[in-house]
Amino acid sequence: MIDLRRLHVLRMLDEHGTVTAAAAALFLTPSAVSQQIRLLGRDVGVELLERVGRGVRLTPAARLLLGHTDRLYADWERVLAEVAAAPAGGALRLCAFPTALAALVAPAAAALRGTTEVELTEASNAECFALLLAGGADIAVVLPAPDAPPRDDPRFDQQPLLHDPFDLVVPAGHPFASADAVDLADAADEAWIGADRGDDSAIVMAACSAAGFAPRIAHGAKEWNSVVALVSHGFGVCLMPRLAPIPAHHRVVRIPLRGAPAPSRTVLTCVRRGSRGQPGIARGLSALAAVGAQSPLPLIDATDEEHDLPVPHRHTYRHTRRS
Repeated sequence: MIDLRRLHVLRMLDEHGTVTAAAAALFLTPSAVSQQIRLLGRDVGVELLERVGRGVRLTPAARLLLGHTDRLYADWERVLAEVAAAPAGGALRLCAFPTALAALVAPAAAALRGTTEVELTEASNAECFALLLAGGADIAVVLPAPDAPPRDDPRFDQQPLLHDPFDLVVPAGHPFASADAVDLADAADEAWIGADRGDDSAIVMAACSAAGFAPRIAHGAKEWNSVVALVSHGFGVCLMPRLAPIPAHHRVVRIPLRGAPAPSRTVLTCVRRGSRGQPGIARGLSALAAVGAQSPLPLIDATDEEHDLPVPHRHTYRHTRRS
C-alpha cells in the first residue's frame, strides 16, 4: 500500500526543487521530508533520490512515479466528493489576489455565512496556486499569467469566472470625463501613470501598442490607490481593471473603452483537480458565480472556450466619484 501523504511529499519536492524548500511549504523539518521520501521508496521498492554534489535529485523511478501521482490525487479528490454526503467538518478555505478577494470572495463568503464556515486569505497569484497544492486552500480565484500553471495542468481544475475589462481613468474635469466611452487611441497624447503591477502592466502596454501608440509614462506607482491618487491630482491618466475599487475621496471618472481590441483580464476559479464536486467546494464555487453574475462585469459561461468569451467593451459602465 502507498501512503498518499508520502506521495504528496514527493510531489512537493518536485515542485519546490529542494528538500529545505519542500519542508518549508509543508511545515515540516527537512529531516521529516527526507524520511517520508525514504519510506515511500521502501513502499515501492526503488530509490527515489540520488545525491548530486551537496544536494539531491529525483531518480528516473521517482519521475515515473510522479507521472501517476497527479491522476491518483484527482481520483482521490473524486472519491472524497462521492462520500461527502454532508458538509465537511472543517472550514472552506478560499484565497485570492487582492482585488478579487475584496470584490468577489468577500461577498461570496458572506453569502455562505450561516451554512458554511469559511477562512479567507489574501495572496499573490503564485501563492494561491501554492496554497492549493499544499492543501492550505480549497478554492482560489486567480489570473492566467506567464508564471502560473497552464490551464491544462493535471494538478488543477481552472475554469473562467468572468472578464475584468480595463477602463480609462481620468481626473474629474478632464475633456474625456463627460464621454460615455472613448477609443484608447484618443488617449495617445496624454501623460500616463504607469502601474507597476506585472501582468496588468503587460496588458496595458499590449493594448496601447495595438491601438497604435506607446504610452508616455510620466509617473509610476505599485498600488491602485496610489495610481488613482496621482490621476486625481492631474498627473496623468491610467487604465484600471474594473474589479479594482476607486476610493470615494478621489475625484476621478472611470470611462469604458470602445472599439477593439478592448483590454481585459480573465478571472478564473481554481481547485485541485477532482475536488470540484465536493459539497463545500461546490457551494463556494456557486457563491462566487452568483457574485460574478450580480457584478457589473460580464459573466463567462464555464463551458465557453477562450475564443468564444463575451466581449467586455459592449458593456457600458460608468463610475464617477466627486468630493
